[in-house]
Amino acid sequence: MTGTPEPTLKPARPFFSSGPTAKFPGWSLDKLKTESLGRSHRSAVGKSRLKYAIDLSRELLGVPDDYLVGIMPGSDTGALECAMWTMLGARPATVAAWESFGNVWIEDAVKQLKLPDLTVLEADYGAIPDLASIPQDDDVVFTWNGTTSGARIANTDWLAADRAGITINDATSAVFAQEMDWPKLDATTYSWQKVMGSEAQHGMLILSPKAIERIENYDPVWPLPKLFRIKKGGKLDRSIFEGATINTPSLLATEDYIAALEWAKSIGGRQALIARADANAKIVHDWIEASPHLRNMVGERSQRTNTGVCFVFQGDWYDALPDDQKAAVPARIVKLLEERGVGYDFGGYRDAPPSLRIWCGATVEQEDVKRLLPWIDWAFEQIKNG
Repeated sequence: MTGTPEPTLKPARPFFSSGPTAKFPGWSLDKLKTESLGRSHRSAVGKSRLKYAIDLSRELLGVPDDYLVGIMPGSDTGALECAMWTMLGARPATVAAWESFGNVWIEDAVKQLKLPDLTVLEADYGAIPDLASIPQDDDVVFTWNGTTSGARIANTDWLAADRAGITINDATSAVFAQEMDWPKLDATTYSWQKVMGSEAQHGMLILSPKAIERIENYDPVWPLPKLFRIKKGGKLDRSIFEGATINTPSLLATEDYIAALEWAKSIGGRQALIARADANAKIVHDWIEASPHLRNMVGERSQRTNTGVCFVFQGDWYDALPDDQKAAVPARIVKLLEERGVGYDFGGYRDAPPSLRIWCGATVEQEDVKRLLPWIDWAFEQIKNG
């Protein structure tokens, strides 16, 4: 093969997956506390550790005191679908989507819940639909940050402070990296394995007083699986938000999440996390802008993420390739760099356009991002000239 010389510096931690993301710098198993392991999650120590994870999450995210924070099964999907299954159907609803996971929520609303008064608002990868067109009386389901497209909402101006409908916000690749406008959010969900780089299968559900009122005063017509039953005696089961869980959680995963939260607190909390993500993402965005063979998947700068930055290829050589060969370019780059221990799991999402996606959240170090990018340029040249 010919082309530019092979770079010499490799990332110290070549982990760029968009979920589970890289562990925080300095992570090791011996940083995890173990007194809860082998104990029941209903024991005093088990419940205290679950409650501690809830309290730390609330503190770091700046969640208002009158909101509830609880641990749910099934990762972000379980938490988000619980919100949909328990609250939608009371009034007209709009589900807005601009990437893979938002499209799953559309499928849930159309095919599973079969909502009778539903508007679907969609946009292609890299774009955001006209959110201002959503009626304020509607309940709305949306994804704050498009995990598989790199497109995020620029602001919440399209949500009126006194809107009648509730807002259900999938924030899994946004929290801890972008500020949440809590007064305009009624049900917000995320998973431990995204921005904090923790273990999978546990989700968080954050409810506003307005969401609590909806849950307690509305019973949907469809049956609720046990994992979504968050009412007891006609009222919200508040024990779920005090360290109890609907089903058995992993206390080992809980300890891992706590370790990540304590690390975040030690470096300055939410603002420090956001600053680290911003700095990482700027390196990648600037590199894309300077490259003739790359294009950011998101055209509008204000809508570009600071977490999973997605980009596609362009240029005369690439554009002349047959579609199947175009689709193979990102995969070949990932393979070349994985074989050399340079970078892992930074290929675009399977349903997205052929692309690469570099996770830039706070658990990734700037120097590792800087070292990865020349290798991608090198790999592209190898494929182009090989």
